[in-house]
Amino acid sequence: MANKDEVDISDLTAYDSNDEDNATHGERKPEEKKKTDDTYVSLHSATFKDFVLKPELLKAIADCGFEHPSEVQYECIPQAIIGTDVICQAKSGMGKTAVFVLSVLQQLQTGTPGPVCLVLCHTRELAYQICAEFDRFKKYLDGVSTGVFYGGIPVKTHKDSLKKAVPQIVIGTPGRILQLAEDGDLPMKNIKFFVLDECDRISKALK
Repeated sequence: MANKDEVDISDLTAYDSNDEDNATHGERKPEEKKKTDDTYVSLHSATFKDFVLKPELLKAIADCGFEHPSEVQYECIPQAIIGTDVICQAKSGMGKTAVFVLSVLQQLQTGTPGPVCLVLCHTRELAYQICAEFDRFKKYLDGVSTGVFYGGIPVKTHKDSLKKAVPQIVIGTPGRILQLAEDGDLPMKNIKFFVLDECDRISKALK
C-alpha cells in the first residue's frame, strides 16, 4: 500500500537469496554484525501480542498456532496498523498476506457500509486464497463480510450478489472489479484500504 509518486513498482527487484552474500564479499563489519544480531534477538523474542492487536485477532492467531511473527510481519505490521502506506517484498511463505490481512482487520470498523477494503490480485485462485486468509483471521469479529469477484463467470452473477449485500472486504481481479465499478454496481466512496497483491504480476497482466 503506497503512493505512486513515492515508489515506482518497476524499481522493485526480484528477491535473490544470494544477493546478501554477493553484496557482503566476506565478513561483516563489527557494527553491521551487531545490528544484525540485535535484530535477530528482537525478532525471535517478539510475539503477536506486542502489536497490541484486537483480542479477537489474537485469539484467531492463536487458533492457527502462530506465536512469533516472521521478519516481514515484524517489520511491516506495526507500520501498517497505524495507517502508513507500505510496500512489502519477501520470499514466498514468509507471511506477506497476513501483513495486510491483519492490518486491515485491526483498523476495520464494523458496521461501515462496504466495500471498505479493496484487494486486487492477478488470478482467481489467489483471490480465493486471500479471502480464506481474511475468513480465518476474522472468525471472532462480528459483522465483517468478504466477497470474491473475478472474470470467467457471467458478470450478472456478481451484480445480483452485490444487489443483495455489498461486502466490506472485496477481493478480485482488475478486469472484473473495473467493470463492476464502472457499471455502478460496486461503490467506491467508502474505500479506505487498497491493496495490490503481487503488484508486479498485476502490472504484467494489464499490459
